[in-house]
Amino acid sequence: MAARPAFPSSFLWIGSSMPLHALEHDYASLPQRCYAHVRPTPAPAPSLLALNTALAAELGLAPDDLASPLGLATLAGSVVPPGAKPLAMAYAGHQFGHFVPQLGDGRAILLGELRAPDGSLRDVQLKGAGRTPFSRGGDGRNWLGPVLREYVISEAMHALGVPTTRALAAVATGDTVLRERPRPGAVLTRVAQSHVRVGTFEYFACRDDVDALRALVDYVLARHFPDDVGAASPALALLARAVSGQAELVARWLSLGFVHGVMNTDNCSVVGDTIDYGPCAFLDAYHPEKVFSSIDRGGRYAFGNQPHIAQWNLMVLAQCLVPLLNEHELTLAEAAVNAFAPRFDAAYSGRMRAKLGLEADEATDAALADDLLARMADGEADFHLVFRALSELDATPSVADDALRDLFRTPAAIDPWLDRWRERLRSEARTDSARQRAMRAVNPAIIPRNHNIEAMIDAALRGDLAPLHRLMQALRTPFELGNYADLAQPPAPHQVVTQTFCGT
Repeated sequence: MAARPAFPSSFLWIGSSMPLHALEHDYASLPQRCYAHVRPTPAPAPSLLALNTALAAELGLAPDDLASPLGLATLAGSVVPPGAKPLAMAYAGHQFGHFVPQLGDGRAILLGELRAPDGSLRDVQLKGAGRTPFSRGGDGRNWLGPVLREYVISEAMHALGVPTTRALAAVATGDTVLRERPRPGAVLTRVAQSHVRVGTFEYFACRDDVDALRALVDYVLARHFPDDVGAASPALALLARAVSGQAELVARWLSLGFVHGVMNTDNCSVVGDTIDYGPCAFLDAYHPEKVFSSIDRGGRYAFGNQPHIAQWNLMVLAQCLVPLLNEHELTLAEAAVNAFAPRFDAAYSGRMRAKLGLEADEATDAALADDLLARMADGEADFHLVFRALSELDATPSVADDALRDLFRTPAAIDPWLDRWRERLRSEARTDSARQRAMRAVNPAIIPRNHNIEAMIDAALRGDLAPLHRLMQALRTPFELGNYADLAQPPAPHQVVTQTFCGT
């Protein structure tokens, strides 16, 4: 282990301006078997890659303090804040359908929870901060590529209105990690309302630890769903919340062309956030069977399969809760899991109607949206450019139609659909300008395209962080094109990214 860096005596933990000075220890209040205490591995030479000043302000933190030598040492894991109780969370999980009874945080360490000025409690976690008792032979480190990928994409998801973990900082450690070849090490400071997963419940269910299951249910309700504290069946209340949250979350993913990549149960949050960005990606050309993850060889987590996997994960959660349910509640739990499909359909249909510029809910709208997607798949059309071009069209044909038609391999293939869409618009009361404005507010102009992410990482490996900062600037306002038209374009043939990697 590297020696802990020495800091000048002027670096004292005094006053509220010091970074991460007042961490709470909410998760550590659970039974000891829910986690393992572990200190981060010191980094030899921390340097700042990116700092999320907007999130820092939201958390009541001073960006200058975070960017100071002491702040960087804290974000890199070289200095542990006074009073912190760093820990690695225990969990199990189904990985590609196969159950693993012990996983846990193998490269992530929870420093504690921070009370934001709005009163909310946020987990502060260092991802890539060294080995833990759950590392299973791994080095517990992260390299620069996955750190920057998660930093950019998680913040892009937040700007797009998707519930997600957040990225506070990315720090280079100054050491080297070995993957397929030596890579520069880095640590991501991740902020979340929760890191509790379906796999957390699996860990205790497979050990028949009913007391721990009950404590975990009570913990999640008290912290995240206080209105359900005192429910007749706390476990059933938690399951219902998880079903509702996942239905809404996955509907948002599909409406934005997002592919999570590894929807294992240990990557499925019970509070409805997107968590654990690994080999994730956004679609370019639309296809429902699209897979990017290099380890998803069977297409289990393909784009269009994500709703089915979410429900499967929720079924696993329900099975974990069985010891806490009576016979009548078992029937209600089954009904809760079965309710996922209609909840997802309603959420997804609503988002697709908005993307098509439709206000009223009509029975034919789902078929209209599905037909457009089918034509996009056949025509190899770019998912995002199609919806953005559609946002510019009038209710009557015009030369502007050509910009949309040209996105399809056979331009005329979209014409029958456009006729049906315009016929449907005639039942709407909004003016063209009002509808177009509403459509531009839900159909992003800029998303973190895979080739731009890879180009940004390649530049960062050369020491050039300008592409990272420019991409982040553009993604802060994803529904406005601004001066970033180049970032909205699909990849040239030689830029197409066919595989993404998780970095372990």
